[in-house]
Amino acid sequence: MSIKANDPSRQSWLPVSEDSDFPIQNIPFGVFLTRDDVITIGTRIGDTAIDLGAMHQLGYFRDIPLTDDIFLQDSLNDFISDGKKTWRLVRNRIAEVFDKRNPELQQQEEHRKTVLFSMDEIEMQLPVQIGDYTDFYSSKEHATNVGSMFRDPDNALLPNWLHIPVGYHGRSSTIVPSGTPVRRPNGQTLPQDSDQPVFGPSRRVDFELEMAFITTDANKMGEPIPVSEAEDYIFGLVLFNDWSARDIQKWEYVPLGPFLAKNFASSISPWIVTLDALEPFRTSSPPQQPEPLPYLRQSGKHSFDIALEVDLIPDGGTPATVSKSNFKYMYWTMAQQLAHHTVNGCKVNSGDMMGSGTISGPTPDSFGSMLELSWAGSKPLSLPGGISRVFLEDGDTVVMRGHCNKGGLRIGFGEVRTKLLPAPGLKHL
Repeated sequence: MSIKANDPSRQSWLPVSEDSDFPIQNIPFGVFLTRDDVITIGTRIGDTAIDLGAMHQLGYFRDIPLTDDIFLQDSLNDFISDGKKTWRLVRNRIAEVFDKRNPELQQQEEHRKTVLFSMDEIEMQLPVQIGDYTDFYSSKEHATNVGSMFRDPDNALLPNWLHIPVGYHGRSSTIVPSGTPVRRPNGQTLPQDSDQPVFGPSRRVDFELEMAFITTDANKMGEPIPVSEAEDYIFGLVLFNDWSARDIQKWEYVPLGPFLAKNFASSISPWIVTLDALEPFRTSSPPQQPEPLPYLRQSGKHSFDIALEVDLIPDGGTPATVSKSNFKYMYWTMAQQLAHHTVNGCKVNSGDMMGSGTISGPTPDSFGSMLELSWAGSKPLSLPGGISRVFLEDGDTVVMRGHCNKGGLRIGFGEVRTKLLPAPGLKHL
């Protein structure tokens, strides 16, 4: 089935600015609370939010086999479970309805009042109920930087890194949408020149510039997903700030890896951009040497050219762009990550989330974390107004953005914006 929604010549009867992340060719999916305090599944064109539940009730999806309540839910999980054919039919139909040449909804004033909202009239929600969350470690530049800092620069990558997409199972209960503030975590750390830990607020809170993909129901327990089929089970992507407490992590990660340093918060952009919408921006991933084992081998273009940036805004201060990176730098692709995740028979469900791992590029201005940008605190980062940072301070806001651009067509993710609040008090601990 062709992806008619991606037609680059299509224009919408809804207003869309030239620099919008959300032209009619995007058609992302999200969940929002309407001005009438109703939660619905929707999409967005320009700065207009579209209530898909209302559209369905009014008959605009009449030729697509959908349950009556598919868009009247507080998560996208059931819709995602319907699979790629349904996603594509729905996106194609939305593009058709909002094409400027189509009068069907355009000339129905009462229907428009029910279906359309300005962005300041709605409140975005977490788009999926995330049952399981896995975080990978798939940027060669990031892994090399971290290995160089804390181990031997000549042997920065551990022996397994070039052979498997390294990952760990994270905590889904503290994944929150853009705009939700997070608190500095408390935990154990080991002060320098001490052999006894102390308890208190982390002093090395960091952001991690990542993207994450959302899966559909992919397999039965015991059945691996072939790498050649893996993309069929990826619904779409979001921007992902996987917060980290580096001092807590340094003390706890041996022998079993990240725990309290990672599970206190992760933040995502609220609109899921489908893999279909990203098709025009496919690109080759970095060469893989040595050649992966057969179950991970791919040919063709399985990465995506997505420009990423991070702004750091001190409380009351001036925003500063501290990192510019790109998703195409990832050494291991999403398909390889999903194939490896399931090669042992692990079951993957609708709404599961897979984080890419920190996305760092080859130059210092493309590093995806404060750990790298300040080189473990040894090179303070200069910000406007004479301010400097080695790690994040209370009141700082981190804003991540991402978009693709090719031949004048821009498809973006909006932003994930999060303010860091002080740690909770310790009197009850």
